[in-house]
Amino acid sequence: MKIRLILIAAAVSLTLTGCGCFDKYESKGSIPADAYGNDVKLTETSLAQMSWREFFTDPLLQQLIDSVLARNTDINSVRIAVEKSEASLKAAKLAYLPSLYFSPQGTLSSFDYGPVSKTYNLPLQLSLDIDAFGSITNQKRKSQAVLMQAKIREESLRANLVSTVAQQYFMLQLLDRQLQILTATDSLWNASLETEKTLWENGKIYSTAVNQMESSYLNVKTQIVDTRRNIRSVENAICRLLAQTPQHIKRSAWGSSLHHPEAKGDTGQRMFDTQFLLTGVPAMLLKNRPDIRLADYAMEEAFYNTQVARSAFFPSITLSGTAGWTNSAGAVVNPGKILLNAVASLTQPIFARGRLKSNLKIAKLTEEDLQRKYVQTVIDAGNQVNEALADCQAAREKHGYYHRQVEVLHEAYKGTHELMDNGKANYLEVLTAQESLLNAQLNEAMNMYNGAKAVIALYIALGGATK
Repeated sequence: MKIRLILIAAAVSLTLTGCGCFDKYESKGSIPADAYGNDVKLTETSLAQMSWREFFTDPLLQQLIDSVLARNTDINSVRIAVEKSEASLKAAKLAYLPSLYFSPQGTLSSFDYGPVSKTYNLPLQLSLDIDAFGSITNQKRKSQAVLMQAKIREESLRANLVSTVAQQYFMLQLLDRQLQILTATDSLWNASLETEKTLWENGKIYSTAVNQMESSYLNVKTQIVDTRRNIRSVENAICRLLAQTPQHIKRSAWGSSLHHPEAKGDTGQRMFDTQFLLTGVPAMLLKNRPDIRLADYAMEEAFYNTQVARSAFFPSITLSGTAGWTNSAGAVVNPGKILLNAVASLTQPIFARGRLKSNLKIAKLTEEDLQRKYVQTVIDAGNQVNEALADCQAAREKHGYYHRQVEVLHEAYKGTHELMDNGKANYLEVLTAQESLLNAQLNEAMNMYNGAKAVIALYIALGGATK
């Protein structure tokens, strides 16, 4: 009779006050159509939908990225985090099932040195929590949201590693190119220095001209040393990502991986040129970004935390039973007998010193905070896309200017050197021409690297490299 009353009371409570405890989360996140900014016009195709293997076509770079994704310490740590979350979800799903324990007991007892009484108990204990108010269900759904966050963190780290490795790889190519420029300049300036020394020995120029020329020549020498040191530093940085000792990193020649397959001829159109990139993507596809999906699942986790906090106000119902073999059931009997026992219990919180109300308020405030953070995440994402597109545009526009500048200064250097050889130009004009040419060549290479880095940033900003 008591069990029946308990179940009736639970059913009434569920009908009157339990509504909403089993509600499912509905995403409250939205992406505005102008997330990239009003000045950005995009097409219907998506750069983010390309896998990183499609985006980076250099075989050596692909091999390097593969090695980092397989060996990096951080990526292995997040994989373990995913496995932990999967284990937690499995436990949450099994919470619907009853628990079963076998706990045998034996006792020897004697009163006033009398005969020893031997008793034993061999029970199987079963307990089942009734999910009348959604506590178990919401815990399971929360665990699912936590698992999705762990998986998205793995995707995010993978994308960051792909981006970092690609940038470091392109930096090595840039440094190789700069070293090539400096080495060629070293040979040219050495020849100019020898010419200056000959003119000085013949009394046609002053020693100050030779000194100035030699100073510039030695400056190139120091730049060569610095560039080689920078190459070693970048290689070591990549080795840290690979979790291996310092060693040489294989790479292709400069520009080979920066040239987009759709670019025809040697037009100078490189990877950073948006004309040859499928950069257009509807703003709604920003939801592909790991950080935005992570923010959404964080809101989902907070929602179910609130549901759990709300469920705590309602009764908890537990069914338990025991079946076993014992010789002690009020009196010692031998042989033992079968013992059966069944209990139903209901626990209704009445006064918990404000803990339940505080937990519910904290959960609701956490939901509100995460909703605001989601909005800020979307704003930041759109800003990153806008910045990356602007960098791509700037690099593309500057490329033609730098290329023409190198051509003009190369002609100026040749002409000035010929005039000096004929005594019609002084050493200062030659110094200015050769230093200007060197700086223009280095700037052109750096701009190409900046353009490639901008396209990588655009690719990541649009949610690329997660697959």
